[in-house]
This record gives sequence, C-alpha cells and structure tokens, in this order.
Amino acid sequence: MSKLTRLLALPALALTLSLAIPGQGFANALQTSVAADTLPEKKQTKPGLYITASEAAAVLSERGDVLLIDVRTPEETLFVGYPTVTDANIPFKLVDPGHDFNAKKNSYQTVANPGFVAAAKAFLDGKDPGAVIVMCRSGSRSAGAVDALAEAGVNVPLYSMVDGFEGDKNDAGRRAVNGWKNAGADWTDKIRADLLVTAE
Repeated sequence: MSKLTRLLALPALALTLSLAIPGQGFANALQTSVAADTLPEKKQTKPGLYITASEAAAVLSERGDVLLIDVRTPEETLFVGYPTVTDANIPFKLVDPGHDFNAKKNSYQTVANPGFVAAAKAFLDGKDPGAVIVMCRSGSRSAGAVDALAEAGVNVPLYSMVDGFEGDKNDAGRRAVNGWKNAGADWTDKIRADLLVTAE
C-alpha cells in the first residue's frame, strides 16, 4: 500500500468507525453502559443512543449543555413527580379524554399528542445542547419520542433513558428495579409554571 493510499484510507476508516458506533460520531458523547442488543425492541431507537437513569443523573449534575425532556403526561408529573433537573415536560402521548379502558394493560387508553414534535422543536429553537435525554416512565414512550424527533429532523444527539422515571417491574409487578426514583436521584412533585411545553 502506497503512502498516499494509506493517507486516504485513514479518514475513511475513522468515518466508518464513527458511523458504526452509536453516539461516537458526536463531540462530547455521553458515557453510557447500555448496548442496544440488551434492550427489548420496544425500547430501541433509530439513533441508537441510550442511557440509564443513574447515568443520566450523573451527567445532568456535571454538564450544563445536556437537556432533559420528560415525555410523560402532565398528570404523571403532577401525581408521581419528576426529576428536579427536568428542562421541559412535552407529552408524547396523552390520556384519552374519554378514558376508554385498555383491558390488556388494565389502564386507560392513551392517544398520540399531535403537537409533540412542534412543541419540542419550538422548545429547542435557539438552544444548542450537547445532547438531549428523553425520559418517560420506563423507556418505551421515550424510544418512540426519540424516533419521532429524529424523523422530524431534530439534529442533536437524542438519548432514550431506558429505565425512565419509575423503572421496570419486578416479579411482583412493582416498579422497584431501576429508574430515576429507585436510583435515589433528586425529584419533586411541585409543578413549575414553565414545566409543561405545548405547541400552542
């Protein structure tokens, strides 16, 4: 291999590696222990960037350029609480106003929030975050929200918090395995006036 060929091959190799390893193509990528192949499909995202609640709490305490968006319903932030470092609550889904019952989940139905992407884009407008961490209850809605934002052209590193605010269920059906609250990270149920961000 000639010297010129080697010189041309090195940048191409670096580019290939940066594309192959999620998050490594971004400057100041967040340090995380989560690998996509360890996650159920419903928690996987197209950008392939993931973080645990405990890792997110550490990052948010150290870096002022990382934003936290809670995509749960406003009712969840009111009655269950939210991380004190949350930058915005922008619901990805809303409780069905008719409270239709979902027998499979023993819960009320949820419906898509048609203003989610517009609200998130408006919130991010004029900001230049190093990364955005997206959080829901336990990592499924956050994955859907990340994909919706990525598909809409939001061009910042979008990390899904895989265990969310409450975490996964244990064998007894209690959310006591992981998540923001179970990690002992700071949270509150006192709602800020500027917490909820809508498209209106």
